[in-house]
Amino acid sequence: MSYVTDGNLTEVVMERWQDIPDPRLREVMQSLIKHLHGFVRDVELTQPEWFAAIQWLTRTGQLCDEKRQEFILTSDVLGVSMLVDSINHHLPPGATPSTVEGPFHVHDAPEIANGEMVTKDAPGVPCLVVGKVQTLDGKPIPGAMLDMWQTDGEGLYEAQREGIDIPWMRGIYHSQQDGSFIVRTVVPLAYTIPMDGTIGELMNKTNMSHMRPAHIHFAILANGFHPVTTHLFEKGDEWIAKDAVYGVKEELIVEFKKQPPGKAPNGEVFNEPWYLVEYDFVLDRMAKAAAA
Repeated sequence: MSYVTDGNLTEVVMERWQDIPDPRLREVMQSLIKHLHGFVRDVELTQPEWFAAIQWLTRTGQLCDEKRQEFILTSDVLGVSMLVDSINHHLPPGATPSTVEGPFHVHDAPEIANGEMVTKDAPGVPCLVVGKVQTLDGKPIPGAMLDMWQTDGEGLYEAQREGIDIPWMRGIYHSQQDGSFIVRTVVPLAYTIPMDGTIGELMNKTNMSHMRPAHIHFAILANGFHPVTTHLFEKGDEWIAKDAVYGVKEELIVEFKKQPPGKAPNGEVFNEPWYLVEYDFVLDRMAKAAAA
């Protein structure tokens, strides 16, 4: 038996945690212990600091429910979400790049007909996102599912808007036979990440931006293709280079083109200026063995 000393503690703990039948769990726990112990030694963590960290983590968990995920937000602002996404999505050049899902995605969004408004009577300036879902060699992908969600024209997601009893600014569209789609929505706004919780406490101790540039989320799914969760960011947004969750990739920056009053691609007639976003989602085909 090895008794603990100041010099051998980490080795003793790692040796104990080798007794795990699952090889992947053993690998993860060995690395976690090594790096966590190294962090504690590196900063010479004090006992009051450690207890404060435990209390912070406890309050972070207490803030989580079916609509709010403070731990996902924690992962986002530390850049871990984007790192995990990068490790798990090695897409070829030309494919639409992935980015973080974020803490506001809600499953089981309603089906929306092509060109129809995602949420009727939502506040905001009219906006249409038009394009195609296609393969790397430009062939259309019909029937692809486009799960989209975003802020309304007041900068609020469903989880942040009180007093609603319907799905808000989220819906599922499908590409047509020629791969085309039309999403009718409103212009999203830049917004602050939630600052009323534990992440807000942490961010307020820094000089970093807590803003996200204006964007629309999309999760695209099609049989035989790698699924992609991504954003479309508004070109020229003042926060585009300081995204609080590090989600902006150059290929995802698009122009929101202001249009004069008149007829839009979905047949709707606007009596006020509206905005057009044009973007083609390009999916990478799965290998046959993986797709089977």
